[in-house]
Amino acid sequence: MRKGFGIILIVVALMAGPHPALAVDPPYQGEMERLSEILGSLYFLQPLCRADLSTDWRGQMEDLIARDEPDDDRRQRLAGAFNAGYMAYSRLYRTCTDSALQAFGRLLVDAEKTARDIHTRYAE
Repeated sequence: MRKGFGIILIVVALMAGPHPALAVDPPYQGEMERLSEILGSLYFLQPLCRADLSTDWRGQMEDLIARDEPDDDRRQRLAGAFNAGYMAYSRLYRTCTDSALQAFGRLLVDAEKTARDIHTRYAE
C-alpha cells in the first residue's frame, strides 16, 4: 500500500513541475486558415478557367506565411488548408465549366474580403 502511495506522489510531483508553455494561436488563425484554403482553390481553378491571369496564388500563400511568421504547427496548418482548398476543387472539376468560373469569381471576392478583414481587425 505504501508503494502505491509513493508512485502517486511521484506522478503528482511530476505534474506539478514546470511544463513548457503551449503555443496559443493568434485570434486571426481561423481566418488565416480560411484565406489559405481560398488561395489553394484559386491556385487550382485559375489555370483551368483563367489562364490569362498572371496571379501566382502559391507565391501569395508563401508571402502570407512569411509575413505572419507562424510556428511550425501553424505553418503546417496553413499549408494544409491551402492543400485542402486545392484538393477540394480538383475533385470537382477537370475542365472549366460555368460553375467553376462562378466559383472562381466568388473565391476572388471572398479572398479579398477575408484579407481585408484580417488586416482591418488585427494589423498594427
